[in-house]
Amino acid sequence: MPRQQPVRTPPGPSFAVSGHDRHAEWRTADDWWVRFAADATARVLVVGHGRVATADGGVRLVPPGEAAGLVVREPGADRLLLGETPDGLVAAIGLPEVPEELEPRAVRELMPGLGQVEGGLVMHALGLANWHRTHPCCSRCGAQTGVTQAGHARRCPVCQAQHFPRTDPAVIMLITDDDDRALLGHAPAWADNRYSTLAGFVEPGESLEDAVRREVAEECDVEVGDVTYAASQPWPFPSSLMLGFFGRATTTGIRVDGDEMTAARWFSREELTGLAASGEVVVPGGVSISRWLIETWHGGELSGSW
Repeated sequence: MPRQQPVRTPPGPSFAVSGHDRHAEWRTADDWWVRFAADATARVLVVGHGRVATADGGVRLVPPGEAAGLVVREPGADRLLLGETPDGLVAAIGLPEVPEELEPRAVRELMPGLGQVEGGLVMHALGLANWHRTHPCCSRCGAQTGVTQAGHARRCPVCQAQHFPRTDPAVIMLITDDDDRALLGHAPAWADNRYSTLAGFVEPGESLEDAVRREVAEECDVEVGDVTYAASQPWPFPSSLMLGFFGRATTTGIRVDGDEMTAARWFSREELTGLAASGEVVVPGGVSISRWLIETWHGGELSGSW
């Protein structure tokens, strides 16, 4: 199996560029695991229900032999081919839960310390594992389906329907007004001083730009005109793809819906800088595309994070 060259990461949100080649052409081989396990560089990531196996505080990669033992021992284990990194081949074992002896930790806790390669592998593996765990049956006839394409599809043995992993598109946006102030909102479950960009899921038959406008109008009663795509970020909790946008408001009066947003306000750069430094306002953590959108508009780093 050929080796790839390392991928260079352009400026952007965390995990927006992966460090592994997915090698989709390898997935159709029935003996892919045998070939994978025979490679001296091969290693396996173990994930399950939002958690990942760790060692010494970082992501643990186990040899294929140890991973094969988990498949035999643990019910509901799925083998998932991730692809190739500059250091070798990587697959994953998706489990309902990661065994305690593998020191499982929540992926959300590890995210700030994940680099390009590890982050891409974890996002890929977790997204697949979450889908297999929650979609074991055929949506057409209800029969139990089987894993195919090295973990990237499922096939029904009864009606032969083929099913592919689900990804839920969600828009997340930094809206500014004519004075270049940023609109940030506060959700009811957050601490009082937490503010972030607005976000929401795309509805059927809706463009991304219209989803941005609709969500802002629903949550804050602010109308948005021009919408510009910025960047995206995988967010497999359990299956979202965050699509980041900048938008320009055509109205500035705010009326929150009281459901998804309980407060919202416009911030100038100078105001947000001071409030973030004092802790009066806290914005999302550095790995979030929300933080990236805010700091891209702001033009520099802000103090504090969730």
